[in-house]
Amino acid sequence: MDRFTGRPLTFLITGFGWLLLSSLVGLAILIGLVHGTPLPSWMRLVHVHAILIGGILQLMIGGLLASLSSDSQSSHAGSNSSPWLFATLNAATVLLLIGFGLGNMKVVGGAGIILIGAVASVAPAAWQYARQHQTQPTGSSWLYRFSLISLLLGLVISVAMAFHFIQPYYAHARLLHLHLILLGFVTMAMIGATHHLLPIVLNAELYSLKLARLVMVVLPSGFAILIGGFITSSLHLELAIGGILILSIGLYSYNLLRTWISSGHSGNAASDHLMIATFFLVLMMIMGVLIGSNSLPQRPLLPFGSLQLAAYTHMALIGFILQTVFGVLSYGIPEILAADRTTSLKKQGPYREQLAAIMDRWRAVQLVGLSLGTMGFGLLATLTWSFPLNSFSVQIATWVTVCLLLAGLTIFTAKLAWVLGVSPSGIVVSLPNKIHKESTSAIDPAA
Repeated sequence: MDRFTGRPLTFLITGFGWLLLSSLVGLAILIGLVHGTPLPSWMRLVHVHAILIGGILQLMIGGLLASLSSDSQSSHAGSNSSPWLFATLNAATVLLLIGFGLGNMKVVGGAGIILIGAVASVAPAAWQYARQHQTQPTGSSWLYRFSLISLLLGLVISVAMAFHFIQPYYAHARLLHLHLILLGFVTMAMIGATHHLLPIVLNAELYSLKLARLVMVVLPSGFAILIGGFITSSLHLELAIGGILILSIGLYSYNLLRTWISSGHSGNAASDHLMIATFFLVLMMIMGVLIGSNSLPQRPLLPFGSLQLAAYTHMALIGFILQTVFGVLSYGIPEILAADRTTSLKKQGPYREQLAAIMDRWRAVQLVGLSLGTMGFGLLATLTWSFPLNSFSVQIATWVTVCLLLAGLTIFTAKLAWVLGVSPSGIVVSLPNKIHKESTSAIDPAA
């Protein structure tokens, strides 16, 4: 039987494949922009939507199915529907990208409707799973449901834009669509997942449950008010709520940092990526408020152009989202493979440890490549305030940034392929009594 058909691993590996391919397209866009040979504008739409729909959405569905499969009461229903869901999700993603490439918004709208249907089909299971985990001390179940609502609303708005149902309010709708998907769906879901996963990875208790519960209440509430600011075009309200969100994210980061410090854990690839992702999340929130302040009547202290906006978006896409994905996969893939490929409880532990050791290899180079590569976007944006794009400084900074990011992506991809190719058949389970008996027989023939 094919191990990948209809399994959570199918979604996870395919989602990572979309992330990898769209990341390469993004690097090509950057090189073209700096060298004065920009790629067609539709390539940016393809790049972003391939990451968010083909990559992030599919990875999150894979994570949901993996969670459902650990629940004996719901695993059967999830596994029956996942092959259809997998095919529909990827077909809709391809159709969406074709629509952007052709500039045909009707095709884009049709793909959006299919995506809404795919998400709606898994929404009851996701909602029920969150409801069953309301007793979690951090209260993250509400955050998961909030992210699901944001995703559905963001998709509905995108379809309305594609079919020109809200043409007079297109600018507002676009702003709502972007923030519902990036902040309401992706960011909130990843914050909830990190709150849940990091203590497990560190084998420690969360430092403060009170702080965690406060963050879980303030973040979605603040975001809902932020949406109100977008709808009413109240810039001062948006900036005020942005400040509250920064404070909330600061408390969230402090809680995770204290958890990491108090655990005494030496760290691994999963915990390192999750902590670095938290650092970039703080930067992302601060930069978002700075970008919003550019719309104030007075002259901004830090003007933002296309490269500055690219630096901000990639703080989110690479610094926060991709680092979080790497952290979750570094922990989750060995867990899923160990449970899926062997039924022997004695073999599962050693096999999981072997896979985890592979995911931890070269993690310093991997982390440095992704982190410094992300900061490279900020350096490029800063340099363009003083130097033209064709200057030697900007060109060197561009290639250093690209090489750093490629190094991080290549190492992680190679390790992922490595663990997928490792079979549990070579695992030797230690049996002390048997070994002792055999060694005694070899010494004493009468034994």
